[in-house]
Amino acid sequence: MKTGIHPDYHTIKIVMTDGTTFNTRSTMGKEGDTLTLDIDPKSHPAWTGGVQRVLETGQVAKFNKRFANLGL
Repeated sequence: MKTGIHPDYHTIKIVMTDGTTFNTRSTMGKEGDTLTLDIDPKSHPAWTGGVQRVLETGQVAKFNKRFANLGL
């Protein structure tokens, strides 16, 4: 690797939404910084299987509205 062109890779602390913490290595910030997450796998519906909103005007609804008068 060339020297002087890569970002500093150091240890930071991650704080999850439920307050749990863990250390990981990152190029974000500087050594010892803390990253507080707003959304994480423990709270986001995509990972927890929670309720997900279905849009009323989805692609199928737009298609049906556009071609409703064709009489097929």
